[in-house]
Amino acid sequence: MGVICPCGVMVDAFALRENVRFSGVNGSIRGNLTYAANVCVTTLDTSTLSLQFEDTETPDQYSFLFTANTITSVRCRREGENCVVTVEGTGIIGMTEYPFVAVFRDQVAQAANDIVQSFVITGYFDQTGAVPVSQGSIVALGCQSL
Repeated sequence: MGVICPCGVMVDAFALRENVRFSGVNGSIRGNLTYAANVCVTTLDTSTLSLQFEDTETPDQYSFLFTANTITSVRCRREGENCVVTVEGTGIIGMTEYPFVAVFRDQVAQAANDIVQSFVITGYFDQTGAVPVSQGSIVALGCQSL
Protein backbone atom coordinates (compact mmCIF):
# COMPACT_ATOMS: atom_id res chain seq x y z
CA MET A 1 0.00 0.00 0.00
CA GLY A 2 1.38 3.40 -1.01
CA VAL A 3 1.70 6.59 0.93
CA ILE A 4 -1.40 8.80 0.84
CA CYS A 5 -0.73 12.18 -0.73
CA PRO A 6 -2.36 15.04 1.22
CA CYS A 7 -2.26 17.33 -1.86
CA GLY A 8 -1.17 16.57 -5.40
CA VAL A 9 -2.24 15.68 -8.93
CA MET A 10 -1.75 12.95 -11.51
CA VAL A 11 -2.21 14.04 -15.12
CA ASP A 12 -2.18 12.08 -18.37
CA ALA A 13 -4.03 14.42 -20.74
CA PHE A 14 -4.10 15.38 -24.40
CA ALA A 15 -5.81 18.22 -26.29
CA LEU A 16 -6.01 18.64 -30.07
CA ARG A 17 -5.82 21.84 -32.12
CA GLU A 18 -5.64 24.38 -29.30
CA ASN A 19 -4.64 28.01 -29.90
CA VAL A 20 -1.70 29.07 -27.71
CA ARG A 21 0.56 32.10 -27.49
CA PHE A 22 4.33 32.48 -27.43
CA SER A 23 6.16 35.47 -25.95
CA GLY A 24 7.23 37.89 -28.68
CA VAL A 25 5.02 36.27 -31.36
CA ASN A 26 1.98 38.13 -32.70
CA GLY A 27 -1.23 36.10 -32.77
CA SER A 28 -1.76 32.54 -31.71
CA ILE A 29 -0.34 29.24 -32.91
CA ARG A 30 -2.49 26.11 -33.20
CA GLY A 31 -1.26 22.73 -32.06
CA ASN A 32 -1.63 19.66 -29.87
CA LEU A 33 -0.87 19.65 -26.15
CA THR A 34 0.24 16.65 -24.09
CA TYR A 35 0.28 17.09 -20.31
CA ALA A 36 1.87 14.66 -17.85
CA ALA A 37 2.29 15.03 -14.09
CA ASN A 38 2.80 12.98 -10.97
CA VAL A 39 3.05 15.59 -8.21
CA CYS A 40 2.69 15.31 -4.43
CA VAL A 41 3.34 18.03 -1.88
CA THR A 42 5.22 15.63 0.42
CA THR A 43 7.56 14.36 -2.32
CA LEU A 44 8.33 17.48 -4.38
CA ASP A 45 11.91 16.32 -5.06
CA THR A 46 10.66 13.21 -6.91
CA SER A 47 7.54 14.76 -8.47
CA THR A 48 7.38 15.09 -12.26
CA LEU A 49 5.58 17.40 -14.67
CA SER A 50 5.88 17.98 -18.40
CA LEU A 51 4.13 19.70 -21.29
CA GLN A 52 4.71 18.89 -24.93
CA PHE A 53 3.43 21.19 -27.67
CA GLU A 54 3.23 19.90 -31.24
CA ASP A 55 2.93 22.78 -33.70
CA THR A 56 0.36 21.70 -36.35
CA GLU A 57 0.12 25.09 -38.06
CA THR A 58 3.75 25.78 -38.96
CA PRO A 59 5.16 22.28 -38.47
CA ASP A 60 7.91 22.16 -35.89
CA GLN A 61 8.56 25.90 -35.86
CA TYR A 62 7.13 26.23 -32.34
CA SER A 63 7.08 22.61 -31.14
CA PHE A 64 8.73 22.09 -27.75
CA LEU A 65 9.03 19.83 -24.73
CA PHE A 66 8.96 21.46 -21.29
CA THR A 67 10.11 19.38 -18.31
CA ALA A 68 9.94 20.62 -14.73
CA ASN A 69 13.29 20.42 -12.98
CA THR A 70 12.14 21.93 -9.67
CA ILE A 71 8.61 21.94 -8.25
CA THR A 72 8.45 24.49 -5.44
CA SER A 73 4.76 24.64 -4.57
CA VAL A 74 1.59 22.54 -4.77
CA ARG A 75 -1.74 23.92 -3.56
CA CYS A 76 -5.07 22.11 -3.47
CA ARG A 77 -8.38 23.97 -3.24
CA ARG A 78 -11.87 22.57 -3.19
CA GLU A 79 -14.39 24.37 -5.42
CA GLY A 80 -17.78 22.83 -4.79
CA GLU A 81 -17.39 19.14 -5.58
CA ASN A 82 -14.33 19.76 -7.75
CA CYS A 83 -10.66 20.07 -6.85
CA VAL A 84 -8.23 22.64 -8.26
CA VAL A 85 -4.49 21.95 -7.95
CA THR A 86 -1.90 24.66 -8.65
CA VAL A 87 1.69 23.57 -9.32
CA GLU A 88 4.59 26.06 -9.48
CA GLY A 89 8.31 25.75 -10.11
CA THR A 90 10.89 25.93 -12.87
CA GLY A 91 11.55 23.79 -15.91
CA ILE A 92 13.72 23.41 -18.97
CA ILE A 93 13.12 23.87 -22.69
CA GLY A 94 16.31 22.92 -24.48
CA MET A 95 19.02 24.50 -22.36
CA THR A 96 16.93 27.39 -21.01
CA GLU A 97 15.20 27.44 -17.63
CA TYR A 98 11.80 29.12 -17.15
CA PRO A 99 9.42 29.55 -14.21
CA PHE A 100 5.97 27.99 -14.66
CA VAL A 101 2.52 27.88 -13.09
CA ALA A 102 0.06 25.11 -14.03
CA VAL A 103 -3.52 24.89 -12.75
CA PHE A 104 -5.45 21.61 -13.08
CA ARG A 105 -9.18 21.11 -12.35
CA ASP A 106 -10.47 17.62 -11.56
CA GLN A 107 -14.20 17.69 -12.33
CA VAL A 108 -16.17 15.18 -10.25
CA ALA A 109 -19.19 14.92 -12.56
CA GLN A 110 -18.66 11.98 -14.95
CA ALA A 111 -20.30 13.94 -17.78
CA ALA A 112 -17.92 16.89 -17.36
CA ASN A 113 -14.48 17.19 -18.94
CA ASP A 114 -11.50 17.73 -16.67
CA ILE A 115 -9.82 21.06 -17.35
CA VAL A 116 -6.28 22.40 -17.54
CA GLN A 117 -7.25 25.87 -16.24
CA SER A 118 -3.97 27.44 -17.25
CA PHE A 119 -0.39 26.59 -18.07
CA VAL A 120 2.03 29.51 -18.23
CA ILE A 121 5.75 29.23 -18.85
CA THR A 122 6.84 32.76 -17.93
CA GLY A 123 8.58 34.56 -20.76
CA TYR A 124 7.90 31.75 -23.24
CA PHE A 125 4.39 30.23 -23.50
CA ASP A 126 0.75 30.68 -22.43
CA GLN A 127 -2.03 28.27 -23.34
CA THR A 128 -4.43 31.31 -23.22
CA GLY A 129 -7.35 29.96 -21.28
CA ALA A 130 -8.89 26.77 -20.05
CA VAL A 131 -8.33 23.60 -22.10
CA PRO A 132 -10.87 20.78 -21.64
CA VAL A 133 -9.38 17.27 -21.52
CA SER A 134 -10.95 13.82 -21.15
CA GLN A 135 -12.78 13.02 -17.91
CA GLY A 136 -10.41 11.05 -15.67
CA SER A 137 -7.21 12.36 -17.27
CA ILE A 138 -6.67 14.66 -14.26
CA VAL A 139 -6.81 13.03 -10.83
CA ALA A 140 -6.48 15.46 -7.93
CA LEU A 141 -5.23 14.03 -4.65
CA GLY A 142 -6.07 15.39 -1.23
CA CYS A 143 -9.17 17.52 -1.80
CA GLN A 144 -11.44 14.96 -0.18
CA SER A 145 -9.79 15.72 3.16
CA LEU A 146 -10.03 19.53 2.82
